[in-house]
Amino acid sequence: MTESKAMILGCSGLSLTAEEKAFYEAERPWGFILFGRNISEPAQIADLVAEMRESVGWHAPVLIDQEGGRVQRIRPPIFQHYPSGQQLGDLYRQDKEKGRRAAWLMSRLHAFDLSGLGINVDCLPVLDVPVEGSSNVIGNRAYGGDPVTVTEMGRAAAEGLKAGGLLPVMKHMPGHGRGFADSHHELPVVTVSRQELEAHDFPPFVAMKDELMAMTCHVVFTAIDPENPATTSRKVIDGVIRDQIGFDGLLLSDDSSMNALAGTLGERAANIIAGGCDIVLHCNGHMDEMQQVVANVPMLQGRSLERAVRVVNGFPKADAADEAAMRSEFHAMFATV
Repeated sequence: MTESKAMILGCSGLSLTAEEKAFYEAERPWGFILFGRNISEPAQIADLVAEMRESVGWHAPVLIDQEGGRVQRIRPPIFQHYPSGQQLGDLYRQDKEKGRRAAWLMSRLHAFDLSGLGINVDCLPVLDVPVEGSSNVIGNRAYGGDPVTVTEMGRAAAEGLKAGGLLPVMKHMPGHGRGFADSHHELPVVTVSRQELEAHDFPPFVAMKDELMAMTCHVVFTAIDPENPATTSRKVIDGVIRDQIGFDGLLLSDDSSMNALAGTLGERAANIIAGGCDIVLHCNGHMDEMQQVVANVPMLQGRSLERAVRVVNGFPKADAADEAAMRSEFHAMFATV
């Protein structure tokens, strides 16, 4: 893994093409990420994960966005449909202990599901704290509109994953909750004061700063850096994420193919690394884009390599748990889901 490049890549389909295998072997991504286009049935998913790792010659991290709600890459009939973060948060607002238990259980069930396929990283929890009128890109993915709810539920979700042997990725640091545009399509600009951000948006990340991985947001915070989105901003990454929030884990960019970022894919990748991210994430599996990315991404080195090693050495051992009993308990909480 010391010969890996500072990037996580997707692939185009249900299995690796000969071109993809040769490309990954030559370019050495540190990890991979799966999307709906890569999902057919359990044996196929497990085979694809194994192919990915074989192409780089080690047990590389394989990520997925398996949140529940509308962001759930592996769906019925393979896995059950899980509730959204907002539905979990609604339960917390009725009964805090039950809400935390539900968040933990759902993540523990994700771990049962995903570990059986060889997937070992879930891009969860969503720690964004939305405000009234913000874009639906976060919307009901969030646990609630206040930092205490988001922190409590996010912590429970992360602990559930780790209890099942998976690692979480906190997103989207330092907070996507005020974005009034969908960063998949355009660049959100947040104009509130730094004091408001510190009181409302940053606290869940501060509370969970010791997690091993986090993902940035493609959002401009004019009070911190009026020119660059967080993903490519030294002022945000060094001044806020590293220094103020205190996160010293592995920092992944959000997807570099999202249109919130300007420039060619190669320019975006270079700007992400220059801005202080440890890892460039590229998700869509388009070979022409990946070729631009790899030409502008260095080998993992220095602090970034140290953080990546901590991740690889930090996968917990799954606890002994009764899956059937946990599913029954969870279903009783969400009988209509």
